[in-house]
Amino acid sequence: MKMILDERGKKYILKPNEEFQSDLGIIKADVLDKAQIGDEVKSHLNHTFKIVKPNINDFIDLMDRRCSILIKKDIGLVLAHTGLGSGDRVVDAGTGAGAIALNFGNVVGSEGKVFTYEIREDFAEVAKKNIDNFGIENIEVKNKNIKEGIDEDNIDLIFLDLPKPFEIFEEVQESLNVGGWLAVYAPYIDQAEISYRIAKKLGFYNIEIIEILERGLEVRPQGVRPKTRMVGHSGYLVFARKL
Repeated sequence: MKMILDERGKKYILKPNEEFQSDLGIIKADVLDKAQIGDEVKSHLNHTFKIVKPNINDFIDLMDRRCSILIKKDIGLVLAHTGLGSGDRVVDAGTGAGAIALNFGNVVGSEGKVFTYEIREDFAEVAKKNIDNFGIENIEVKNKNIKEGIDEDNIDLIFLDLPKPFEIFEEVQESLNVGGWLAVYAPYIDQAEISYRIAKKLGFYNIEIIEILERGLEVRPQGVRPKTRMVGHSGYLVFARKL
C-alpha cells in the first residue's frame, strides 16, 4: 500500500493500477506503480507529490465511514491499559466502520485473531471492505447481534461499544481467559456507572472508569500556549479484569 502527499500536506491512499487525480493535476498509473516510498512525482500541472508509506492511522483517516468512530485518545488507552499484545484473541462488539477492530488486528498480529460483531448489515459491509482494503487477514467480521451469544472462548480482551453492554457481562465472563480484560466504551456516565457496579457484583477486579481529555499546544513566533480548542469528552472507558 502507498500513500501520496501533496504540497499542502493533504494525503491520499493510492489504488494499484489506477491513475491519481486531484485539483493539482493527474499522475498516470504506470508512474505511480513504478514509484518507490520516498520518491517524488510530478502531476501534469507540474505540482510535486511525495510517495509515503502509510500506517494504520493514515488509513483510518481516509477510509470509508458511515458512522462515527472511536478517536485515537480512546483507542490508545484501550490498547495500553489492557496490555494487548501479539498472539492475543479479541472480541469486539459494535464494529461500525472498523476503526478499533483494525487497531486490534494490527497489534495482535498474524498469530492473533479479532472477532468483531456488528448487528447492522450495512455497517458490517463497510467494515469488511475497509479491512480488506487495508490488507489485514486476522479479523473476522460477523453480522450478528452479540447478545444472541458469544461464539468464541479463550479470549484475552472483549471490547463493547453498545448501548447496554452490561446486559452480557455474564457471557463475557465465560468467554474470557483468567486475567483477560473487559473494556467498555460508554458515551454517558450512567452507562459507565451501571457497568462498574455489575462488573463488581460479578467478581471482576481492577475495575476503573476513566475519561481522557486531550489538549494540544500551538507554537507561534510570539510563544507557545495551549490550543484554544481541545478534544474534550468523547466517552468514558470502563475496564475490568477477570479473576
